[in-house]
Amino acid sequence: MTAHGAHGTARTGIVDLRSDTVTRPTPQMRRAMASAEVGDDGFGEDPTVRSLEEVYAARVGKDAALYVPSGTMANQVALRVLGEAGGAVVAGRTQHVVAYEFGAAARNAAVQFHTVPDDDGIVHPDDIRRAIDLAVYHQPAVCLVCVENTHMAAGGVPWTLEALGAMRAAAGALPVHMDGARLFNAAVATGVDPAAITAHATTVMSCLSKGLCAPVGSLLAGPADVIERGRLERKRLGGAMRQAGVIAAAGLVALTTMVDRLAEDHARARRLAAAVAERWPAAGVDPDRVQTNLVVFRPPEPLGVIDFLARSGVLADMVAPGAVRLVTHFDVDDEGIERTLVAIAKAP
Repeated sequence: MTAHGAHGTARTGIVDLRSDTVTRPTPQMRRAMASAEVGDDGFGEDPTVRSLEEVYAARVGKDAALYVPSGTMANQVALRVLGEAGGAVVAGRTQHVVAYEFGAAARNAAVQFHTVPDDDGIVHPDDIRRAIDLAVYHQPAVCLVCVENTHMAAGGVPWTLEALGAMRAAAGALPVHMDGARLFNAAVATGVDPAAITAHATTVMSCLSKGLCAPVGSLLAGPADVIERGRLERKRLGGAMRQAGVIAAAGLVALTTMVDRLAEDHARARRLAAAVAERWPAAGVDPDRVQTNLVVFRPPEPLGVIDFLARSGVLADMVAPGAVRLVTHFDVDDEGIERTLVAIAKAP
């Protein structure tokens, strides 16, 4: 058993593949949290929060960053500062900001989505240009383009730099927000520096509490003036925090120690993808396309599969009707993967 296994499967007896949000803070994170230097972040006086924001901004090549409680809040702040009331936001129909935030954009930002096909995880340039052209025909003018990298619903697909460049060119002068909840998975999988990926976006959000194992928090980065407006919107949304250095300390450990090891999660996900493709050839999984830590598939009896896996000590989740998701992460070791492979082979 690997050392990582001592952190996960061996302790719980359950292989939890529902999400990478189930990860728990590492011992190093807990020590950092216990000894964190703190201040009132409402006054901008928490040194640990400031350090975390500066480190993230530098990693993604942006002027400034903002620490918020969740990825959803980061996305909503971006919509409020980059969007326009009554305007149209071009986004893939299965992106998190569209499908998994309970309609928050309509309530928080007064925008409406112009959704486009994204089954391959990409917002295509022709769809962006067409949406922009529709303003001539009395349809809402596009004010923002949103992309997701990696794209969860498409199976953790990372964008290529070529595709990002084409998207950016199609958007023209419009701002672009990148939901990079799993940006570092994309960077590790493609071997591309995060700043090169985010150069095609005005703002970018990343979660610390998914594969990076921090207990809470996400970051939004972009131009200094945009982030300054974002601080006001964070306050309006109830996201301003006080002595937040206690949790920001874990985020610093996450950014400095947990990124490179994501490659282990990717390798384990490919093993799962191969087993899924062998067990259910028509479930829509091509193991060669699984580059990060997500395996999304559609077996003939999805609820039966979920139930069988649970009775076998393996937890899985569904992200849409008929769509089962397996997510590898730090708390699942090779032993856990082996148990899952056995369960998949026997599943109905």
